[in-house]
Amino acid sequence: MKQLVLDLGADPAHSLSSFEVGQNAEAVALLGQFADRSAREHFAYLWGNEGVGKSHLLKALASAGSEADQLRARYISPFSIESEFVYSPEVDLYLLDDCEKLSPLAQIDAFALFNEIRANAAYMVCSGAVAPAVLPVREDLRTRMGWGLIYQVHGLTDDEKAAALAAAASARGLTLSPGVIPYLLSHFQRDMRSLSTMLDSLDQYSLQTQRPITLPLLREWLQAEAQA
Repeated sequence: MKQLVLDLGADPAHSLSSFEVGQNAEAVALLGQFADRSAREHFAYLWGNEGVGKSHLLKALASAGSEADQLRARYISPFSIESEFVYSPEVDLYLLDDCEKLSPLAQIDAFALFNEIRANAAYMVCSGAVAPAVLPVREDLRTRMGWGLIYQVHGLTDDEKAAALAAAASARGLTLSPGVIPYLLSHFQRDMRSLSTMLDSLDQYSLQTQRPITLPLLREWLQAEAQA
């Protein structure tokens, strides 16, 4: 069962509209301005616990707009090749994820990239597990990550997760019997990506068995997956 929860498959499409906003309305509104290149601030930093959606937001910015817009944005992970950290005139939005994982060499490259972005009035959004002031990177890079606006990305409450799952089920035309969503919330990984993946798999099993999604069906499916 643990393997089932962690086997999330391919990443779904990322967009700002598919992000469950919760307490993050101000941050998401700002990111919309970054997507349009209309923000007054040119730097932003997002931090929060694993699973709250930081990577989703950065990847959403990388895929926002037309194909031409997407070519003007670059998503960078700590493990991207060195050339990805090099400023390019045709790119005006850089998205640096998981900054706490940057290697010493990548930190040097990121420092140079910050300077080029500022000199050319481009945009940059970074993310990390902790606020810039306590980020485990070199001091000059830490200072640059605090140049712009800083937002903590808050996870959804249980009520918000339940509402989001109910809305996702309704959008798929699914009817969930009482108890299914509370059971998912109390027995499995609680981030929305994992919960949404569980819901997708349960939907497929319901279609295969031609039975409605009830708590007994959920338990039967989990037992079948555990034995597979």
